Amino acid sequence: MTAARRRWAAELLHFWFDELRQEQWFGRSDAVDAELRRRFARDLAALRRRPVREFLDDPLTARAAVLLFDQVPRNLYRDDARAFAADPLARTIARAALRRGWAKDLAKPGRQFLAMPLMHSEAIADQRRSLAFYARLGDAHILAFARAHYRMIARFGRFPHRNRVLGRRSTPAERRAVEAGNAW
Repeated sequence: MTAARRRWAAELLHFWFDELRQEQWFGRSDAVDAELRRRFARDLAALRRRPVREFLDDPLTARAAVLLFDQVPRNLYRDDARAFAADPLARTIARAALRRGWAKDLAKPGRQFLAMPLMHSEAIADQRRSLAFYARLGDAHILAFARAHYRMIARFGRFPHRNRVLGRRSTPAERRAVEAGNAW
C-alpha cells in the first residue's frame, strides 16, 4: 500500500492497522488510549473544524480522517460527550468515500472502519446504509453488531447508552435496553 501524503494520516493508518491488534480496536485499554492521545490528540483538535473537502483528496486521507474523527475521540474521551462531537464530520467523509468507491480495494478491516460512522449514527437512513454495507462485507460477527445498532435506532431513535454523557433523560425502556447489554 502507498503511504498517505499527510503525516498524521500515514501515522494513524500505520498505528491502527499495523501496530494495534484487532482485539485492541474495540476493547478498553488505558495504554491504547494514552498512545492515541499522545500521538493524535493535537491532530484531532487542529483538524476537526476543517472543511470536509480537505479530507477527500485521496482515499488514504479519507480513510485516516474517518478513523481520526470516529474512532480516536471514542478512545480519548470515554464517558464524555466529546467522544461523539466529530461524528458528523466522520459520517460526511465516510459517505463521500463510499460513494467514490474507495472501499472496494481495501482489506476487510479497512472497509469495516470506513463505514463505521454509519453504524455509529443516530439517523435511521445511515443505519440502513450500514446494514446494507455490512451485509455485503460478508462477516457475520460485524453484521450482528450492525443489526444491534440498527435495532436501537429503529426502536428509540437514539443510542440509549449515550444518554447520560449527552445529558439526555433515559426512558425505562431505554434503561432496560442498556442493562441488557446494548452499550457499545
